[in-house]
Amino acid sequence: MSAKKLISFIFPIYNEAETIPQLYVEVLKAIKPLELTYDVELIFVNDGSKDDSISLLQDIQQVDTKVKVIGFAANAGHQIAVTAGQDYATGDAVIIMDSDLQDPPQVALELIKKWEEGNDIVYARRRSYKTHPVKKFYAFLFYRLLKKIASVDIPVDTGDFRLLSKRVNTEMKKYKEKSRYLRGMTSLMGYKHAFVEFDRGERFAGTTNYPFKKSLKLALNGITGFSTFPLGLITTTGIGLAILSFVGGFMYIMISLSTRNNVSGWVSLMSVTLFVSGIQLFMLGIIGEYIGRIYTEVLDRPLYTIAVKKGFGEEPKETTVQRN
Repeated sequence: MSAKKLISFIFPIYNEAETIPQLYVEVLKAIKPLELTYDVELIFVNDGSKDDSISLLQDIQQVDTKVKVIGFAANAGHQIAVTAGQDYATGDAVIIMDSDLQDPPQVALELIKKWEEGNDIVYARRRSYKTHPVKKFYAFLFYRLLKKIASVDIPVDTGDFRLLSKRVNTEMKKYKEKSRYLRGMTSLMGYKHAFVEFDRGERFAGTTNYPFKKSLKLALNGITGFSTFPLGLITTTGIGLAILSFVGGFMYIMISLSTRNNVSGWVSLMSVTLFVSGIQLFMLGIIGEYIGRIYTEVLDRPLYTIAVKKGFGEEPKETTVQRN
């Protein structure tokens, strides 16, 4: 009898103590139909939570050998937590999903079905999305803007909920950047992919761990990591302002010659000066984002430090992981 294929589930955790018990119950329900055909491992990555998340996860791990727990010594961010799960996942397929139960665990069965049909990447694409209207609006705009300007084809309306085959997951371990945008990195692979549509619900409990500031940071990582369009925009804007200043100066001369009067306009002059200054600062900000990304990469610091590791066999208690 041939060995069963292994499915690895990855759950990044940050302050999800209220959700973890229900998440575990729902995941067990979802994977029950898989048990005859597949082996399953559940990897929970605690991203430096300030609540009782790590204690709850360790308690669950004590009674369920399918559960494996990684605990960071400090908060490293959602994308890094997912990366740690990928580093330690050993499955023939790896499924990444959020831990707030907005991503229904039952959808994993459909992802696996598409994978078995020969797809290396299976995206869970949001058919509907229950969230604040403002957040929904800027997410809608961002996905379409990124698709327009990115150097790779990044699917719209897809988060990190997806399935990766073992060879895709192995290839992703070679990507060393610190400011990570996993959605773009997955698209960069170019492997055969498919989509499964689903309805994304509301959080089971608590508040979002992705407020506007974190969402903006993730968006900037996506843009600066997969597009040089903003840098080209600086040149285009500079040329446009130069043409406008030339036309304005020419019109000023013509009006002065035709009326034989100097054209006054302190307010308009200050408005133009402030406008141009604002544009310059904005463009410097764009350059700063790219320079900041270079700075982070040059430092070459470890992505994360593990303080707790359970279910992986005997390991040193604290491990610093450097991607070389």
